[in-house]
Amino acid sequence: MPQLDTDLSAVGAGLDALDAPAQERRPSLRKRFLRTAVPPLIAFALLLGAWQALWALAFWPEYQLPSPGSVWAAVVEAVETGRAFGVLWTSVSRAVLGFLTAVVIATPLGLLIAKVRVVRAAIGSLLTGLQSLPSVAWVPAGILWFGATPATIYFVVLMGSVPSIANGLVSGVDQIPPLLPRVGQALGAGRLASARHILLPAALPGYLSGLKQGWAFSWRSLMAAEIIATSPQLGEGLGQYLHNGSALNDISMVIAAIFLILLVGVGIELLVFRPLERAVLRARGLTGAL
Repeated sequence: MPQLDTDLSAVGAGLDALDAPAQERRPSLRKRFLRTAVPPLIAFALLLGAWQALWALAFWPEYQLPSPGSVWAAVVEAVETGRAFGVLWTSVSRAVLGFLTAVVIATPLGLLIAKVRVVRAAIGSLLTGLQSLPSVAWVPAGILWFGATPATIYFVVLMGSVPSIANGLVSGVDQIPPLLPRVGQALGAGRLASARHILLPAALPGYLSGLKQGWAFSWRSLMAAEIIATSPQLGEGLGQYLHNGSALNDISMVIAAIFLILLVGVGIELLVFRPLERAVLRARGLTGAL
């Protein structure tokens, strides 16, 4: 019998070791830089070289394909005059406020759809349909309802991001092992305590994916609304800056606006969502994708 107890203890220790997150040595700063920063820099340099080569070959006239130097000059001019900071602040502040409002609305909505069958049957498919609907379709309706005001901008942003965040949370909750809610019930957790301490932490990877997608939809919706809905009351955001470049037939200004829009998207991904995603995956021992 002592031998059997020893064997069972060894088996239990082995299972615990398999369940624990893998402990890996953190690579040096130089290796992390080479692995994360160098590949995109090389890809950007190749893209820039191909662009310069196409411009030099003059397949298209200058007003259709400007040189990289002309676009860079437009960016520098916008920075030196302060215009770039103004349009960036206007658009980013709108996107962040709209996204945070969408999180506040979509989180309880997603939990409700995931846990209440009647609600899922009633609006689950509608929410999925809204997610696939191009948010630009809401701009004309928003202008008719609210006029060319900031309310239209935030309305379009919410209609674009709320379905994505809620559906991400629903997907995350659906993938929770049924044992976890049962343990919560056995320990006496009520609905709110179960949602706070069990459902949300267990659904965090799916919820985070929904947040990333929700931010992407927020940003796209904002650009669509700013390009279409223009008025002095709305000020000049990145979408309006892009629209002005098109109206002036200034292709350098148009590409400079696209560059700034892309810069914000990449910056938010690298500075906010990627560190969050890595922390969540590392806490669960899912280091294969890092």
